[in-house]
Amino acid sequence: MDLSEATLERIKLLKEKYAAIGQDLDSYLDGLIFSNPLTYWDYIEVDALLSLQKPKTDFPDEKIFIVYHQITELYFYLIQHEIDQICRNGKIISDIGQDLGWNKELPVEVFISKLKRCNMYFGALTRSFDIMRLGMEKEQFTKFRMSLLSASGFQTASYRKIEISSTDLRYLVHETKRDELWDSDIHVQLDNIYWRAGAIVEETGEKTLTLRDFEEKYLEDFHEFAEEYQPMNLWKKYRALSEKDQKNPELIKELRELDVNVNINWPLVHFRTAAHYLANKGESKGTGGTNWQKYLPPSFQRRIFYPELWSEQEIAEWGKKWVDEVFADSISTENQLKDKI
Repeated sequence: MDLSEATLERIKLLKEKYAAIGQDLDSYLDGLIFSNPLTYWDYIEVDALLSLQKPKTDFPDEKIFIVYHQITELYFYLIQHEIDQICRNGKIISDIGQDLGWNKELPVEVFISKLKRCNMYFGALTRSFDIMRLGMEKEQFTKFRMSLLSASGFQTASYRKIEISSTDLRYLVHETKRDELWDSDIHVQLDNIYWRAGAIVEETGEKTLTLRDFEEKYLEDFHEFAEEYQPMNLWKKYRALSEKDQKNPELIKELRELDVNVNINWPLVHFRTAAHYLANKGESKGTGGTNWQKYLPPSFQRRIFYPELWSEQEIAEWGKKWVDEVFADSISTENQLKDKI
């Protein structure tokens, strides 16, 4: 059988590819001849994926709780994947050392498209959170949560990294110290990041076990991550664009939407769920002892990634529109939230 010119050209390109890394093409072709066809279940690792749920109790709804949090972590992973491409100017290095990215300057169209993906993923997460709010029996949740001990969604490192790579750390410093530490070293700012106050025992001022475990596992990693990403976070990438590109209405829209998704929508769907399961039971502490009533509502911290993109009125009413729209069908819950926000 004669080989077409197109096939011969592909073989030539493959030979050059493997020669560049000191490998023999014939050996790889032998491997291709003897390898088996790929299957969906092997490619997706279905068996491994479905073996990762390990409930601590016999309550059936605990599996829902675990699976949804695992789905959430995968979405966070995808969001960080998109943010990374913006931060690194789309630079991708292949296994054979070829530069497949834009390197010097990220086109504004690519900036927008990556942000759109981030917002699409957050939208899916926010819309699907009713699985947590309505997809479990209250009685089951309030019982199996006691077996979680100090474990808490508060301890999601991937979400913290999304925050750190999205904006300057000064905007994530706890509100009570933000002005004082505005121009401080990023490591000082990270040590005073807002979420650390969400897991402090109010009566004693001591850290909860949840916070101690979380910091022991990840704090050093967060400092290294901040050192790498703060010079190239999304806000700095935006400010490095030309004046014309910074005024691109679609880019501004996507940055504002990301700000709302991370700092209003995601915390408040958690707040609504906590109120659904805990407030009616008279419980003031979430899993791991976190103070959800003060930690989750956006106006307590007024965390805003990109304040320069918002008006003074929008900042003053941060989160209010969400409450008015989402809780319009539930007067009692709306009143409860407005008391907090």
